[in-house]
Amino acid sequence: MANKEDKDPITIKKYANRRLYNTSTSKYVTLDDLAVMVKAGDDFVVVDAKSGDDITRPVLTQIIFEEEAKGENLLPVSFLRQLIHFYGDSLQSMVPNYLEASMDAFSNNQDRMREYVDSTVGRSMFPFNQWEEMGRQNMAMFERAFQIFTPQAGGGADGRPEGNPGSSSEGEDKLDDLKTQIENLRRQLDDLSR
Repeated sequence: MANKEDKDPITIKKYANRRLYNTSTSKYVTLDDLAVMVKAGDDFVVVDAKSGDDITRPVLTQIIFEEEAKGENLLPVSFLRQLIHFYGDSLQSMVPNYLEASMDAFSNNQDRMREYVDSTVGRSMFPFNQWEEMGRQNMAMFERAFQIFTPQAGGGADGRPEGNPGSSSEGEDKLDDLKTQIENLRRQLDDLSR
């Protein structure tokens, strides 16, 4: 497995006719083939055959779109709406890092979560309410994280609440509270996966 990390990513060329060509196997591939490669942990980049531009992001997005269209609904409508809301927002640059960190944490605990889910299937009391509650807490934490950096409604001309000019201690308190909540969520995940 260390070899996968040491190797250069596989180059996939996308031609004007929308065909994808895997340069390492010298074969044409489909989006489904690329999805299999992602699941296998194969690192690849997709480049436009004519311009040489890296188009990996739109191709991966297209894979997600097609999976969702097949009925593999992984992304809740409320999440998609919130995500769209952040396009063009001043906080847009923070969203990718937050999502990546959240997915990394989820991936790091996925084996334990699978074991937990597998051990509870068939029991009469499957703890869906615990997963839903964790999801609600995660979304609330996400919203609070962005409120720290978003100007308060009804504030002064500079966006800060009136009567509290330049107060960084309130922001620091919110940040400390957010860190505590993240740590609590991590503990809850660990407890659930044991």
